Order: sequence, then structure tokens, then C-alpha cells
Amino acid sequence: MTSIALPLQLLHPQAKAPAYAHTDDAGLDLRTIEEIILKPFERKLIPTGIAIAIPSGFAGFVQPRSGMAMKHGLSLINTPGLIDANYRGEILVPAVNLDPKEPIHIYPGDRIAQLVILPIAHADIKVVAELSVSERGTSGFGSSGTQ
Repeated sequence: MTSIALPLQLLHPQAKAPAYAHTDDAGLDLRTIEEIILKPFERKLIPTGIAIAIPSGFAGFVQPRSGMAMKHGLSLINTPGLIDANYRGEILVPAVNLDPKEPIHIYPGDRIAQLVILPIAHADIKVVAELSVSERGTSGFGSSGTQ
């Protein structure tokens, strides 16, 4: 597994550095520094109290945690959220409560999302008259069926 240095600044006394729960996990768990109640279908930015300096050639992707999503309906408005290498502000998690009836109670230190760091390639755009032929062609949504 490849490793990169990820400089991290704690911006708040209650902030905790993100960590991998297990050795081979892809996502670092992000924790909140505030108590928050999200009403059904309510959206809020949840502060983590941290800032990071992602190296050039990489980006951070913030994604929901599967347990919080399944058990409580906690998701992200723009999943995955993108953190560019040149961003140095606080990581804020744009959360939404998808449960139609129950509010979600979030407490300081709760793991609310996960951060995945991935290498990024820049595209060298070349405008062409036609694209190459592929087996799939222009078949889109649902074209591969369900079985």
C-alpha cells in the first residue's frame, strides 16, 4: 500500500486527527467538534476542526460512513465531496438527514464521514470529430440490466 505525507492542522481544542479504523481501510474517519441535531431532511455543514495540505497530484474525497448512513440516514449533500490540493481551510462536512421521521443526534467526537486520498490525473483535452467505437456505445443508465 502506498503512503504519502499529509500535513494536518488542528484548528480547535476538541479536534482530533482523522484515523483509519483498520489497517487496510481506504478512508480516514472524520470526527465532528460540535453537538448537532439534524431534523429529517435538514442540511448542515458539520465542522471537523481540522485543515489539511493535500500534496499536488492528489485530491481528497469525503464520503458517507456506511453505518451512519444505514442506521441513521446520515449522508452527504455532494457525495463524494472533493477537496482540491490547494485548499487550506477547515474541512466542513455538508451533511443531510435522509430519515423521513427521526432526527439525528451527533455529538463531539462522533465519526461522521470518511476521507479518501487519491492520485489525480489531469486530462489533456483533444477535440475530435468522432469518438472511437466501443462495445457499450451510447447505452446509458440501466443498459447492463440487473442480473
